[in-house]
Amino acid sequence: MPLFGSRNPDPPTTATTQKTTSTSPPARNRSIFSRRRSSSPSLNSPTTTTQSHSPKRHSGLLHRHAEDASIIAARERVMSAETAEREADRALFAAKAAVREAREHVKRLEREAAEEARLAKIKQNQAKAIGKRGKALGRHDHSV
Repeated sequence: MPLFGSRNPDPPTTATTQKTTSTSPPARNRSIFSRRRSSSPSLNSPTTTTQSHSPKRHSGLLHRHAEDASIIAARERVMSAETAEREADRALFAAKAAVREAREHVKRLEREAAEEARLAKIKQNQAKAIGKRGKALGRHDHSV
């Protein structure tokens, strides 16, 4: 017998055919992916009647419960919106970080410019002082 079963069982011999049809029910092949269905509902199970009328009948490992197309579309839209919202949050966080860095850069430039202006003013005052001293030079040059 194959690992996952087969749809058509091996044809039995004529002697066993007469024997199995009269004494036992026909054998059903099952695979691990097949659904179990019984031809007669069990009287002991109270949910059998609700299961037979339920629209969600898929119960295999690879099957998902049958859902209405509008529900699936709505779920996909919500999931898409959640993804977009996460991306927007990331973008907002990145934009806020970029603004913070730009402001810090501007403040740093202002401090550097103020320091350079302070140093330039000091240099200017020193140059003026040296210029005054330089004007006093050459008083002896008039006699030549």
